Amino acid sequence: MTDTEIEITADLVRDLLQEQHPDLAGLAIREVAGGWGNQMWRLGDELTVRMQRTDPTSELQLKERRWLPVLAPRLPLPVPTPVRFGEPSELFPKHWTVMTWVPGEPLDHGSISRGTHPADTLAGFLQALHVEAPAEAPTATDRGAHPRNCTDSFENFFQAVAPDDIAADVRAVWDDAVAAQAWEGPPVWVHGDLHPANVVVSDGTLSGIVDFGAMFAGDPAWDLAAAWVLRSSWRSFSSVPARLTWRPSTSPSQPS
Repeated sequence: MTDTEIEITADLVRDLLQEQHPDLAGLAIREVAGGWGNQMWRLGDELTVRMQRTDPTSELQLKERRWLPVLAPRLPLPVPTPVRFGEPSELFPKHWTVMTWVPGEPLDHGSISRGTHPADTLAGFLQALHVEAPAEAPTATDRGAHPRNCTDSFENFFQAVAPDDIAADVRAVWDDAVAAQAWEGPPVWVHGDLHPANVVVSDGTLSGIVDFGAMFAGDPAWDLAAAWVLRSSWRSFSSVPARLTWRPSTSPSQPS
């Protein structure tokens, strides 16, 4: 636990529910392993309580509250949807949210076994997500920029972690990225944090996507990081880029 982290227990979660949503306070409460900025607690069989923990501000939770109900109905995979809001109080001075539970287990605790099917599933999800975002959609200051604007950060990481035997190859890939043409389309919805803990699997395939705290409107190529971040867990992820056209939908059901 960090110096700024508040200890969150099942008793605290129940007390908060009793205080603000007493009709839910009788449901079983179980801690969900993992999480950093937020801590998750199962609430009965169909809900979860998302507790702001180390995140310094409420921005990420409030962003999920505002936009997930807009995005969820047109996405082809289950995503957590806010159903009740918990506000800061004397019991807990931060925000918390009751959300729908996405069944399955995170990929960092599960596995993929159904060949290329999950890559098709992920590609379909991203194509549905990557539609033009409204003008009031959130933007990002710490992610989503073109690689040419991130050269200082890259150099710091490169010098610290690039093994000598692949350093030249890594440098070549980065140079290609810096030289690539910038995204010329309108800003589209981007998940922004597709790592194994945020990809839910069941029955050997993709079954949901969670943690939209990093979502923003910008360049859809940012989500292609999944093809690299998840590569060690799922080889067929390398085929995801070939399945995406990166053309934002022109469907009239765009969020507003």
